[in-house]
Amino acid sequence: MLQAVVAEYIGTATPVGSEHVARAPGVEVSSATVRSDMAWLEEEGYLIQPHTSAGRIPTDRGYRFFVDHLTEPGVLGPAQRYQVRRFFEQVHGEIEDVMRRTSGLLSELTSYAAVVVGPTNDQATVRSAQVVGLAPRLALLVIVLSDGAVEKRTLEVPEDLDDDVLAVVSAELQRLWRGRPVAELDIAGARTGDPKADALMQLASMAAREIRTSTTPDQVFVGGPSRLAEAFDAVQTVRTVLGILEQQLVVVNLIREVLDRGLSVAIGREHGYEPLASCAVVVAPVTVDGYESGAVGLLGPTRMNYPQALAAAHVVGEGLGRRIGSVFGRAGDDAHRRTRRPDVGPRSRSGTNGMRGRRHGR
Repeated sequence: MLQAVVAEYIGTATPVGSEHVARAPGVEVSSATVRSDMAWLEEEGYLIQPHTSAGRIPTDRGYRFFVDHLTEPGVLGPAQRYQVRRFFEQVHGEIEDVMRRTSGLLSELTSYAAVVVGPTNDQATVRSAQVVGLAPRLALLVIVLSDGAVEKRTLEVPEDLDDDVLAVVSAELQRLWRGRPVAELDIAGARTGDPKADALMQLASMAAREIRTSTTPDQVFVGGPSRLAEAFDAVQTVRTVLGILEQQLVVVNLIREVLDRGLSVAIGREHGYEPLASCAVVVAPVTVDGYESGAVGLLGPTRMNYPQALAAAHVVGEGLGRRIGSVFGRAGDDAHRRTRRPDVGPRSRSGTNGMRGRRHGR
């Protein structure tokens, strides 16, 4: 009976009466029994009657039981699966642009507001480290991380550099840093025996220190916010939700809190954020080579189509992880082959370090 009420209410947004439940597949009892059991479900907190003469609607507790016990795993239809596959086969550009467009794809699949949270460097390890020449006295430190990010810092030197020095420093940095977390990047007094190479190593160490101490906020991309007007009945609720989606830190904390609690769905007040008490949040992690590299999420009313939303978030999250992996994999390989200015594909952050520690604008 609860399943019949939730399924009908998700589709119609209209309180469900006992007459409809009595006709639902699998309900093979009398109308009197239906009315009695629906009253019991209301007493136990699974249903609520918004008006005396109206039917009943699910509560957050009712939705939770529905999600945990009454639904089958959702599956995207053939057309939607083809749409997702073609999207990730054809999407190009910087990782930021890929994530922005992915949020639009996820919203289009579900008709809810979609959120894509980009990766952070907190737990990422170094995949490759390379110093390449830009000019006789200018080099570029390129560090490709396991989460798909690329850190770039420009290094200014007082003497001309040659390819041999660049090769020696690149090999030493690769030996020292490969596989290590960003927080542990250091050269620990390493020396090559070549004064020019050692000076460049010191500059790379200063740049690594800046990378360790810099704080880069999580990137958030929101797709389909206009769809909220169709999902919620109250105009004030739409305004509240739209205002929250503009607060990047709040959105990141909300998505990560749900994931950290081991949930894929947070319903109503379960997510602990009172202004979104009338909303449900569906999330899925994005992983690259076993590392968490962000997340995708959906925000909609509690009468969300949970099976569809869960299936869409899962499929899109997997596709985005594969796409990020393919991009930073190529970037890592390129870092070993190039000896001049690299054309780095994944998201990157850059800065400049001078011989005396001089720091320029990033």
